[in-house]
Amino acid sequence: MSVPGPRHSPGAGLAPLPQDDPFHYSQLDLPQEELWIFTYGSLMWDPAFRFKASAPALLRGYHREFCIYSSRYRGTVAAPGLVLGLDRGGACKGRAYCVAAADIPDALEALWLREMRRRVYVPRLLPVCMGAERQVALTFLANRCHDGYAGQLELNDAAAIIAACCGERGPNVDYLVNTLSHLDALGVHDRHLHDLLAAVRARAAR
Repeated sequence: MSVPGPRHSPGAGLAPLPQDDPFHYSQLDLPQEELWIFTYGSLMWDPAFRFKASAPALLRGYHREFCIYSSRYRGTVAAPGLVLGLDRGGACKGRAYCVAAADIPDALEALWLREMRRRVYVPRLLPVCMGAERQVALTFLANRCHDGYAGQLELNDAAAIIAACCGERGPNVDYLVNTLSHLDALGVHDRHLHDLLAAVRARAAR
């Protein structure tokens, strides 16, 4: 049974990318029967699309990291905060969603409005493991060529940014706390993010 997705309309009022844009989903060789989507951040608990099934999934070769600058929602142009991206190295436990063929066009439109407005992510089809099953899934990697890519920051450097920054949606630390709360509830323990939160709180206690 198809499950309704998002609880909000993340791309309201924003024009979609033109089809000749190299980052448009039409440039990808996507499957037609059904589409698996690998999620690692807020899409895990607040998907922007309808799906017919979901399962815990593991993506190898990339890890969840606060490596994307946010100059609006969690920071400002003068003092950008940090949000999640998938960066090279390691592995990432997330959640994969299966979208039925009839829902793929709407799912792609919603995802591109939510994730691809700044082109700070690169859409890719990558293999993920779901138990003994292996599927190719669409996911969004950090765009290392974009000005919004913060790089692989040292823990204390990332903590300093997150502790100090605030944007339209509130303090940057709230984003980190909310992320960890949802990951823990889904049974995904991310030790690095817990260490990052401890470093942020240690700064606040000084």
